[in-house]
Amino acid sequence: MAARGILLASLLLFSCLAVTCYGIVLFSSLPSTLVVTASPKQGQVLKAGEDKITVTWGLNQSLPAGVDSTYKTIKLNLCYAPISQVDRRWRNTVENLAKDKTCQFLIVSRPYDGSNKAVQSFEGTVERDVPTATYFVRAYAYNSDNVEVAYGQTTDSHKTTDLFQVQAISGRHVSLDIASACFSAFSIVSLIGFFVVEKRRGKQSQQK
Repeated sequence: MAARGILLASLLLFSCLAVTCYGIVLFSSLPSTLVVTASPKQGQVLKAGEDKITVTWGLNQSLPAGVDSTYKTIKLNLCYAPISQVDRRWRNTVENLAKDKTCQFLIVSRPYDGSNKAVQSFEGTVERDVPTATYFVRAYAYNSDNVEVAYGQTTDSHKTTDLFQVQAISGRHVSLDIASACFSAFSIVSLIGFFVVEKRRGKQSQQK
């Protein structure tokens, strides 16, 4: 019992230390208390705007009661794996979460209900604006001030396992291709019609 009390106190202390007197939240100060899974398998490729992704999340039930007392909201995001951050400063991982660019694409945001111990889930289509890259899923728990106080993710601490890819949509859309084809056909027909009319006018002027 005493050991669980010490563990609870330690986790709460981590949550408090996550926010410094300057309001800066460091990722390394957040306790990993959430269990997160995602439907894509290692190496699987999802098509943006077409394929669906299912994510689940819940509190690690091995932790002592009360560790989630400050949790108010859970947000799950698509996050860049290290291989897709190389030479891309706009995707950089930064300890200060206010400047961190790892997790830029929100999957879902839900209120946290501490009385519900069941695993939560969400299924949705990968957003059309997600670029081609390798990803994992991370969940953040937020307090009433909308400050990160805990997290969980589908990959290991080195971000090398359970990674999947997203293939971005092409620059051309089917509807644009159809419109372009129709416009081209209309232009050709109009041009032929113009030459036919001009030719008839020429013949009429010669007959006169």
